[in-house]
Amino acid sequence: MEQSTILMDKLISNLTENFSKVQNRMHKATDIFLGDLETNIATTPYDIIYEEDRVKLKHYRPLTKKSVKTPLLVIYALINRETMLDLQPGRSVVKTFLENGLDVYMIDWGYPSRKDRFLTIDDHVNGYINNIVDFILERENIPKINIMGICMGGTFSVIYGALNPKKVKNLITTVTPTSFDTSQGLLHLWTRAAQIDSMVDTFGNMPGDFLNLGFLLLNPARLILDKYVGFAENIDNKEFVENFIRMEKWIFDSPDVPGETFRQFIKDCYQKNLLIQNKMKVGDKKIDLKKVTMPLLNFYGKYDHLVPPEACNQLTRTVGSKDTQDVCLNTGHIGIYVSGKCQKEFSPKIINWLKKRDGASIKRRPKAKTGQRRMDK
Repeated sequence: MEQSTILMDKLISNLTENFSKVQNRMHKATDIFLGDLETNIATTPYDIIYEEDRVKLKHYRPLTKKSVKTPLLVIYALINRETMLDLQPGRSVVKTFLENGLDVYMIDWGYPSRKDRFLTIDDHVNGYINNIVDFILERENIPKINIMGICMGGTFSVIYGALNPKKVKNLITTVTPTSFDTSQGLLHLWTRAAQIDSMVDTFGNMPGDFLNLGFLLLNPARLILDKYVGFAENIDNKEFVENFIRMEKWIFDSPDVPGETFRQFIKDCYQKNLLIQNKMKVGDKKIDLKKVTMPLLNFYGKYDHLVPPEACNQLTRTVGSKDTQDVCLNTGHIGIYVSGKCQKEFSPKIINWLKKRDGASIKRRPKAKTGQRRMDK
């Protein structure tokens, strides 16, 4: 009887203690949500210096003296937004670049409207990207630029480098799919079987929300359930709450993708795997990866469920460059840009790699009229 009483007293004591802890956490959470939350994203200052249709070019204001003379153009994917690289304080790839003396430009692809549905990969690579590169080369009075491509934007960057090797000094690819003949990850299996013609003919532009839902369903336990469990467990942590909201803002800011670009990307890359075989055509030109002769730094994530290592690690052995390097980080598709641990490896590696290949001087190029719309400030 005495033992039962002791056990009951201990149980009641534990319940009371746990209830008190939960009550305190709820009070703290209430104070957090009723107070001021800092949840803005993309807060590093920049100027829009070029516009063409929906596309804009950001030029970030320098924070220190240049350590790399050749400017860096960042080309993000058409899916989701380039704000991922400037998502939260202390883990901004853009700000780290600026603090270490890189001159950073970045393409904002904007939000396609119905009139953009017929735009192709050729329009994006040989149109928008080439026009922007020419604009920067003229503005900076230099012959070549550094390019960093991300995911689908990395694929576009590789294509651009193959078509314009004389304009690209160094090429950096991050979580960039270039070889699509893999069964690792549901995305490759799903897209291989997708009735893409019916989808594009029905939607026109592929809806960003539709694509975003598909990405979430690739791993619903982790991407839908686990993250909200984690949120509930950290609801009394102001910094965690702020960063959680920032990430949610980014995830659900999903522009549509121009229909014909999406059609060609899925059919030529995911379904036919033409790029890595040097059989893909963009416009009237066949893409020969042997013409990617500039130094190449290729990042990918060991646990990337969207672009697995097998989709990335064949690029360096296929291109024509003799200066190539693969870097596999122990992270996933997004962690490479926002993980605190990866931030200590990712950005410093790029900065040091570019410094070593920048050269003592840059030859100036003759100025030429490009005819694009500029917004110098």
